[in-house]
Amino acid sequence: MIVVKILLVSDREVPYIWDHFDPERFKGVELILSAGDLNPKYLSFLVTMIHAPLYYIPGNHNESYIKTPPDGCECIDGQIITYKGIRIMGLGGSMKYNCGAYQYTDKQMNKRIRKLRFKLWKNKGIDILLTHAPAYALGDGEDLCHRGFTAFTDLMDKHNPKYFIHGHQHLNYKRQERIQQYKDTTIINAYEYYIVEYK
Repeated sequence: MIVVKILLVSDREVPYIWDHFDPERFKGVELILSAGDLNPKYLSFLVTMIHAPLYYIPGNHNESYIKTPPDGCECIDGQIITYKGIRIMGLGGSMKYNCGAYQYTDKQMNKRIRKLRFKLWKNKGIDILLTHAPAYALGDGEDLCHRGFTAFTDLMDKHNPKYFIHGHQHLNYKRQERIQQYKDTTIINAYEYYIVEYK
């Protein structure tokens, strides 16, 4: 059985990690996944201190990534990659609410997913869906900026990933749950940081 310890990060740089890094807390972490809206220097710091590959997707506030991407990290936005047999699909950005670089309508997000149909077929699906925005009505917000994508729900319905990892909705917004279950998929809000053991 594959067991991979994964550090999930999103949306807020944690002073405890950045200013007082404790290597014991992250001992055994083999992979880091960033769900967006983090300072590129913070991601570079994590990959340097933890010595594990870091895959990221952009959030709606990550236009700086265009000119200054995080050093030592790999962007998987609009891609499907495999790490130790774990198939990971990355889809960054949020619902379109102004003219930001990483904002999409539901129709545009569906188009991005359609471009990956061959890779989805070739890889026989995915194990982890990594996004910035949540799925519609599954931990999203009521305002347009924080509304989730129905396209992500459709992906879960069709491909049943083991995990759906997202950010965007801070856990201090109203009453947000860190973990939810949708059919066979465990949904995790990666706000700040969370460690999961993939089995």
